[in-house]
Amino acid sequence: QVPLVETEGGSVQAGGSLRISCAASVSSSSNYCMGWFRQAPGNEREGVAVIYTGDGNTYYARSVEGRFTISQDNVKNSVYLQMTNLKPEDTAMYYCAADSSSWPCPDVLEFAHWGQGTQVTVSS
Repeated sequence: QVPLVETEGGSVQAGGSLRISCAASVSSSSNYCMGWFRQAPGNEREGVAVIYTGDGNTYYARSVEGRFTISQDNVKNSVYLQMTNLKPEDTAMYYCAADSSSWPCPDVLEFAHWGQGTQVTVSS
C-alpha cells in the first residue's frame, strides 16, 4: 500500500484558482503514475490529470485542459494540481491516486492506491 496524503481543498468562486497537493510515501527512485481524479455526487469517478514521474508525461481530461496543470516534485514525492478559471462544474471530491505502471498510465479503475479525497467547491 502506498499512503497518499492530500491537502485540504476549499471553496472558491467561479473564475478563481486553487491548488491541491498530494504527498506519496514512496521511494524517490521509483517511478509512478500519479493522478488526480474527481467524483461529483451521482457521477462516476473520472480522470482529471495524470503524470508519469519517470519522464513527466502528462494527460488531461478535455474538460480541464488549459485550466488545470499537474506537476511533480520528485524530491518531496509530491504532485500538485493547480486549478485556474474554476467553474461550478468542477465541484467534486478530488482524489489523488498512484500506480506503479509506466507510461501510458492505466485507466482510473486500475490505479492501485488512493488517497482519502479532498472537497473542492466552486460557487457561481
